[in-house]
Amino acid sequence: MKAIRLPCFLTIVTSLFWFASSQCLNAQQSYGAHPDSQRAERLTVASRRQRKPEAYANGRYATPVNSESGGIRELIDNRYKKRYQDWKEEFLSTEIGRAQWEIYTRHPNFILTVTVARSNAHGAGSGKYKWNDAGELVAATITLGTELDTGYPNAVYYPVMNALEPYETGRLLNGNVLAATKLAHELGHVMKMSTTPEALYRLQLRLVPIYNKIFLSNGYNVSDPRLVELAKQMGGQPVEIWEDREYWGEANAMLYLRDRVAQERFHCRLFNKIKRSVEQYAKNYEERFTEIAKSQGVTYSCSWK
Repeated sequence: MKAIRLPCFLTIVTSLFWFASSQCLNAQQSYGAHPDSQRAERLTVASRRQRKPEAYANGRYATPVNSESGGIRELIDNRYKKRYQDWKEEFLSTEIGRAQWEIYTRHPNFILTVTVARSNAHGAGSGKYKWNDAGELVAATITLGTELDTGYPNAVYYPVMNALEPYETGRLLNGNVLAATKLAHELGHVMKMSTTPEALYRLQLRLVPIYNKIFLSNGYNVSDPRLVELAKQMGGQPVEIWEDREYWGEANAMLYLRDRVAQERFHCRLFNKIKRSVEQYAKNYEERFTEIAKSQGVTYSCSWK
């Protein structure tokens, strides 16, 4: 079995996720709800490829559910096991998916729990973060909705997931691709959280409600000296922290989707749709998406430059 090839950009992104400093916001991170009322108005299938990687079929990516060390724990109710396996198989059908799954499967000191729940049925969330005494993230949980393969979030903060809608409607992709993209988004949150100091995370949890209370009572004046000081302590305004987190999740979703549709005839149209949404809603974060688009030459033939 050939070794998994990690593109140079994946290596860079993984390094950033695991070793750089960053900010994050909520203990239970899930997409869909926006924390800032000032911007609330903005939040307004061909045959599926039966790609079953040999390594996955042979159990290479089986997870150590009883291990006392690290690894992936899949706590899936029997009612949802079939759909979860379909979503996971789709994610693992890509090189990037297999590489990231193996990172967590083989990590000796980190436990990633994956579960499926009826709350937030069409969405997903990450949370239950734990750090050790050395300040290293040692545990996190990803919760997938029971209907993860349906429902498209708004393009404002989810340009990658939203871009898939016309391709499922046109039966060019099925719902499992959407579910795998959402899983990749949540893995992006976990990887980014692994670079967040616990002290900063706890500080943000404590100060964000204080910030929001003042913000709602002062006429939405972000120039209020009290809010300026709170933002300085937290590393940004709550909405800035939140949107940065979501766009990192979408960046990882784009890595998965880049591999998944690389050989599809519509890959240029799909990536150009993502590009338009990023330019319209996420201009300050465009660079992270542009680097992914160029990382394997997948979109050099497209208009993304």
